[in-house]
Amino acid sequence: MEKIVKQTLLYDFYGELLTIRQRQVYESVVLEDCSLSEVAEELSISRQGVHDMIRRCNQALEDYEQKLHLVERFVELRGKVKKISVLADEAGIPEITAICSEVLEEL
Repeated sequence: MEKIVKQTLLYDFYGELLTIRQRQVYESVVLEDCSLSEVAEELSISRQGVHDMIRRCNQALEDYEQKLHLVERFVELRGKVKKISVLADEAGIPEITAICSEVLEEL
């Protein structure tokens, strides 16, 4: 999985478990693509402090995933629903394809 996609999924699932300050820094650097220097200046902390916080956040999010496997299950489930949709299309069963589309939108 591409690194930024993985980081985004991890944050979507576990971001609320980070502190407000960690979320603020993580969102600025990872999701909004701000530079470390920009974030450091905005928050009056060092560039190294921003870097360290991002590293700690990534580690915390990875640790949550290792314990809970929510992202892994989500990706697996989404793949299975897509496969069902393709098979339903090939079999000419539009009702199942429509249901799969609804489920994928909910995911």
